[in-house]
Amino acid sequence: MRKVVFLFCLFVVTNLTAQNKQLLYNFTDIPQSLMTNPGADVKYKWYVGVPFLSGISMNVGSTGFSAYDLFANDGVDFNTKLRSVLSKTTHNDVLSLNQQLELFSGGFRIGTEDNRSYLSFGLYQEFDFLSYVPQDIATLAIDGNKNYMGKRFNLADLSAKADLLSVFHIGIHKKIQDNLIVGARAKIYSSIFNASSVDNAGYIYTNTSTDSYYEQIVYSNLQLNTSGFAQYNDANNTSNAGADIKKGILLGGNLGLGLDLGLTYYPQSNVQFTASVIDLGYISHTKEVESYSYKGFYNYKGLVPHFNNENAAQANYQDFKNAIVLDTLHTKYTTWRPTKFNASAQYSFEEERVVDGSCNCEGTDPSIFYKSTVGAQLFAMTTPKSPLYALTAFYKRNFSRSFQMKATYTADSFSFTNLGLGMSTKVGPVNFYVLADNLLSYTDVSKANSLSFQLGLNVIFKE
Repeated sequence: MRKVVFLFCLFVVTNLTAQNKQLLYNFTDIPQSLMTNPGADVKYKWYVGVPFLSGISMNVGSTGFSAYDLFANDGVDFNTKLRSVLSKTTHNDVLSLNQQLELFSGGFRIGTEDNRSYLSFGLYQEFDFLSYVPQDIATLAIDGNKNYMGKRFNLADLSAKADLLSVFHIGIHKKIQDNLIVGARAKIYSSIFNASSVDNAGYIYTNTSTDSYYEQIVYSNLQLNTSGFAQYNDANNTSNAGADIKKGILLGGNLGLGLDLGLTYYPQSNVQFTASVIDLGYISHTKEVESYSYKGFYNYKGLVPHFNNENAAQANYQDFKNAIVLDTLHTKYTTWRPTKFNASAQYSFEEERVVDGSCNCEGTDPSIFYKSTVGAQLFAMTTPKSPLYALTAFYKRNFSRSFQMKATYTADSFSFTNLGLGMSTKVGPVNFYVLADNLLSYTDVSKANSLSFQLGLNVIFKE
């Protein structure tokens, strides 16, 4: 029974936002911008992140509805609100939650002035959750099938995945030419807990020819894969979850490999193009693996069974269980990381000359300093169904060598009113940054379709 409840809870959960970090992307005053593009044009001699404080981020949202739609204190019955939400969402509406905590990070310049490269490294913890709205199944659960004769309720609407993992990484970027920088980052994933159910199929169909004679068909091809949970199903288990998480963070979980690629190109000193591919990788789940399958075909034709008759109801229920079997498997499986693609173009102006060269300059000439930059960024992320996209316009202002701000407007599947603002400041060698999206929603966050923030502390020594 616990397994059935667990499977049901995962299936009916609603969904959350894409992992777009448009404020951080190419904000090269912040070392963590290397995590969005390993080929970013950073100009530090070296940096080190303050452990557990250098990178904290959270991103959550929903394409179909907000918390206010369901939980507003307006006197409307909850079931009415739920039906209203279901009427305006589709099975393609998605919820996504992403949380990251950087445990440690650092980087330093290597090579000579004429043959210069940059090495960066670190470890971070990440939690990913993504699910699609199971619209048909939720409608069937709330209203039943009485008013939906002849409709096929699609079981493929059940699609969700969650992963708690740590990531060890090391990256290098190199100036190939005066106007071209390329970078790559290798990653080792250690999955602590995973639950994935994304390739489901099936339907529930009911039709009737008379008031009492009907046909019901249930075709089910559902499977939920899990890793890291199996030991806790044992009543005699004495494992400590906290200790298991620590072990998993230090490469004790299910392992996988990943790769990030990126570049920066300057056709002119004040014109820049960038692109990156992040998390091109997989995880192989072989430890503490337990999968639950619910597969089979059931076809009932006849009179409406009298479920108030215990013997009749039990017979029909047993026929159903014999036709569609709940089974437990212990076979390894592979999950793919959500791959992100970024690209940007920008134009810098308000040029100033710096005689000592100790600036965070744009372009390849260290004596040139641009106060203002405008541009656009494209983001895309893979999901179990269709990719998620976002388009951002931005303006960056360098108020001084130690204080910069970036403003963004983003249109995506979650919102068309997403205004963001980010700040990076440096006092001596200490860098502090804070970035936040959907600023218009902070007056009432319950009405927001998406929210995100990032902040951190670093110690930086520039050129």
